[in-house]
Amino acid sequence: MDMVMELRTTNSVVIFTKSSCCISHSIKTLIRSFGANPTIYELDTHPNGKQMEKALKNLGCQPSVPAVFIGKELVGGANEIMSLNLRGKLKQLLG
Repeated sequence: MDMVMELRTTNSVVIFTKSSCCISHSIKTLIRSFGANPTIYELDTHPNGKQMEKALKNLGCQPSVPAVFIGKELVGGANEIMSLNLRGKLKQLLG
């Protein structure tokens, strides 16, 4: 879990994903559409991906990806990001 907590500080927007996950791809595209340049960790290709996925689950991410951190805080997964976007609040968080 320490690794995930440390990696979330590498950028103002950090996304943990899997390269084969279409929902993760959509979330990355949405966040980039607001001009954000997120740091992305693909758990299925990262050497410590299995440990990071376990840590994300321990943080309450179900499913484990996508997991989005904005400003070092866990915002959540696809449902939370889409909900923020629909309410017009995602852009504010990213700005």
